Amino acid sequence: MSRSYADLPLHYGQVPPWLYQRMSRLGVAIVEAIILQFGREAFLSRVSDPFWFQSLGAVMGMDWHSSGITTSVMGALKQAVNKKSDELGIYICGGKGRHSRETPAELQRIGERAGFDAASLIRSSRLSAKVDNTAIQDGFQLYLHSFILSSSGSWAVVQQGMNDATGMARRYHWHSANVHSFLEAPHTSIVGESQGVILNLTDKEAAGAKSGMLELVAEQPHHVMDEIRRLVLPGHHDVRAEDINLKRLGSVLAVAHEKEVRDMENLLLLEGVGPRTIQSLALVSEVIYGMPSRFEDPARFSFAHGGKDGHPFPVPVKVYDETISTLDTALRLAKIGQQEKNEAIRNLHTLAQRVEKDFIPNDKFEELVAKEREESWKYGGKTVFGDAKPPRKKKGVQLRLF
Repeated sequence: MSRSYADLPLHYGQVPPWLYQRMSRLGVAIVEAIILQFGREAFLSRVSDPFWFQSLGAVMGMDWHSSGITTSVMGALKQAVNKKSDELGIYICGGKGRHSRETPAELQRIGERAGFDAASLIRSSRLSAKVDNTAIQDGFQLYLHSFILSSSGSWAVVQQGMNDATGMARRYHWHSANVHSFLEAPHTSIVGESQGVILNLTDKEAAGAKSGMLELVAEQPHHVMDEIRRLVLPGHHDVRAEDINLKRLGSVLAVAHEKEVRDMENLLLLEGVGPRTIQSLALVSEVIYGMPSRFEDPARFSFAHGGKDGHPFPVPVKVYDETISTLDTALRLAKIGQQEKNEAIRNLHTLAQRVEKDFIPNDKFEELVAKEREESWKYGGKTVFGDAKPPRKKKGVQLRLF
């Protein structure tokens, strides 16, 4: 069974409607693009990767490091994907609080409509929650449970717990691809920052998980620990240079803004799309086409559409809309056999990787962030605090930021 987790600072506050609507539209377009290119199982594999999931949330305009990504991304995806479930073959159940408790009833309805074995899926949903919330006690109490199902019967789980004592949230990811029995779960515990190894083998409700855990206690520790994959994000809200692979970010900016690079690659199929939108599309392209090793620095993807709290800069609404429109058009054309625009978007990802090989990053990261904030008003920049304003005029020199 594939299972991994992420530790995130607790982050409160509502996602404004203007952002939530765009998250839904971009989210479903990304899901559809992945399914079109790689299939439904590839999407389940990606959503079960905490690094990819965090990168997806960042590219959708959520605060790159916060626990709020989980609730907002899964909520936005559920709203948009379920409207197209019959077409996409993906169903999303559950959610936060009371919505998590509705998962069995939702799976029952889907099973009746689509011919799934609802009882087996409900059991998987409940066991995944029991293992993380009861059988393995690490101080985090679950408050969100999302169950993602494909038309083939495969599934993924994204769930999140809260630790009031540390002010952190922990997100757990599951993937059914290697599940033969819940009694064969590969972990006896979760290792978190400043936490001991805490096991609960007495809870009656965790009988199924306990059997598997007891078997695994006898395994060599390194066999168990090697399977753990974790993402622990820092407490600071702002995006800093140390949070990002500057070589990768710099190559994206070069592809977007260097005229010579764009002409060399003949990106005329994206004619009419400005450099700032190319920057966003290049990062969206990587979320769709990138390999797992490309998501080790989720903060980098916040340079697509900023963050709702203004970190690293306000959400550029005009750019966001153009990104969605371009991706939607590419998907629509691809469905009728016209792949050129879709390939042009994919080329942004591959071109950035080629440029990256010889790219030498500079030390102007702070200037880059300042430039994005200064120009945010041009792109309809918004945060939860209001609209971005034009800066006061001041004399200065032009800096090359990439």
